[in-house]
Amino acid sequence: MNPSTLIGIAASVLLLATVVLFTAQTPSSFFNFPGLAIVITGTLAATFISYPMREVVRVSRLVGLVFRRENSRIDDDIQTLVSMARHWFRGNIRAIEAELEDTRNPFLRTGVSLVIANTQDDEIHDVLRWRIARMRAREYAESQIFRTMATYAPAFGMLGTLIGLINMLEVIDGGDLTVIGPRLAIALMSTFYGILLANLIFKPVAVKLERRTEERLIEMHMVMEGVMLIAKRRLPSFVEDTLNSFMAEHQDEIREPAPHTPKRSSEEETVA
Repeated sequence: MNPSTLIGIAASVLLLATVVLFTAQTPSSFFNFPGLAIVITGTLAATFISYPMREVVRVSRLVGLVFRRENSRIDDDIQTLVSMARHWFRGNIRAIEAELEDTRNPFLRTGVSLVIANTQDDEIHDVLRWRIARMRAREYAESQIFRTMATYAPAFGMLGTLIGLINMLEVIDGGDLTVIGPRLAIALMSTFYGILLANLIFKPVAVKLERRTEERLIEMHMVMEGVMLIAKRRLPSFVEDTLNSFMAEHQDEIREPAPHTPKRSSEEETVA
């Protein structure tokens, strides 16, 4: 499991346990099944109305990505590109084709296949950029569904609260004022559920998917750069250095921290 997701789940459980056990006289006051049903059913209904069926079904399968720890294969892709650069520099096309059969990165396989097919550099660049743009649009649309659900959930929470207030007004007309407090608490629980689901489930999942997309885009741009260097028949050592620098993590790309200069003592200042 993804460690950050595991920590978040543990912190969420601790938060809810604290709220339920230490902020109310009876923990059961935080459980209102009609209010929860209004929020969940309304949010799902609005989501299905807003998006095509195929997109909603595909997104439901992506929830598992939030919990699964993905192993980066960037180092493997760099080594594959460097190896193919050596073969291409030497004109050993058969060795490249043999490596392509074992390559698990379809984007890399497409790019190198265009190179060995003697495709023009600008055409290779256009095809790869189109693949990147298509992937970005698809995955951002998937994360946007969860952001939409985060918008719907509080709204349906307010709807459940309004329904509870209407029922409370009917009780007031009957003259039984002793049930106003409990009925009001039940009415407000719908808003509680809506805010909780939006900020503890839907928005975090959307952010997680967006971060995953950003990492995948960085890797795809790195692969595209490697493919273009191979097409230009750059030296394998140059390809390797370029790709390693492309993926290097820096503290700040435009400014380095000032070097630490030891403070001189008063005696040294006097001598100076």
